[in-house]
Amino acid sequence: MSGRSTPSGPLMILYRLVFLLALFAIWHALTESGLLPRFFFGSPLLVLEKAARWFASGKIYKHLAITLLETVLAFGCGTLLGLATGLWLALAPAASSLLDPYIKGANAMPRVILAPIFAVWFGLGILSKVALGITLVFFIVFFNVYQGVKEVSPVVLSNARMLGATRRDLLRHIYLPSATSWVFSSLHTSVGMAFVGAVVGEYLGSAAGVGYLILQAEGAFDINTVFAGILVLTAFALLLDWIVTVTERHLLRWRPTSEGARLSNR
Repeated sequence: MSGRSTPSGPLMILYRLVFLLALFAIWHALTESGLLPRFFFGSPLLVLEKAARWFASGKIYKHLAITLLETVLAFGCGTLLGLATGLWLALAPAASSLLDPYIKGANAMPRVILAPIFAVWFGLGILSKVALGITLVFFIVFFNVYQGVKEVSPVVLSNARMLGATRRDLLRHIYLPSATSWVFSSLHTSVGMAFVGAVVGEYLGSAAGVGYLILQAEGAFDINTVFAGILVLTAFALLLDWIVTVTERHLLRWRPTSEGARLSNR
């Protein structure tokens, strides 16, 4: 007997909007009552007004476009590098054993500290932010691809070889589909990491971008503008995550859904 069904579709969207409005209402009540100092926590109405004024005046578009470009480039390049390297090392045991301690060491290193180095190497433009974002995205995708290839069933590989499958056939029809499922499970996290790389890079040194706007507001102790920048970044991070979800559903249509799996097991 199945449990209570979870609301989906328009009803779930409505619930989420109500929950968001409730959070803003609580924030407003706490700041207006003085329980939370407005100097430190701002005012939700002023935050929304600031964000709306940014879009109405067009000031935000240049900065947002730069941040999104840095995010997309870091996300795309980091994903491709992680996919290619993960496949290579998963299929090359000798190279994997040789590079294993170096990869683990690089992954353990807090990559945010590379931001000043990239700023020296590539300047304060887009490249330094993209480089930082790539280092954050790469390892997430790499380890998922590596694990996805290693999880391929030896029985499936043996049967494919018995049927005359070449190494290229195995890569195209077995390894890549297996890795793809693991890749998409990591892309939602990778989008957030690409955003982190872009914004942190802008925060540490830039002349444009939403991170730059937040830094300028912080220097002027304008907490409402800081929260407005965070709100805008969060909204567009969710938009990119939704695009990844739609792409995943389109590319992985061959994978059975949970409902289909239940029906097939009956």
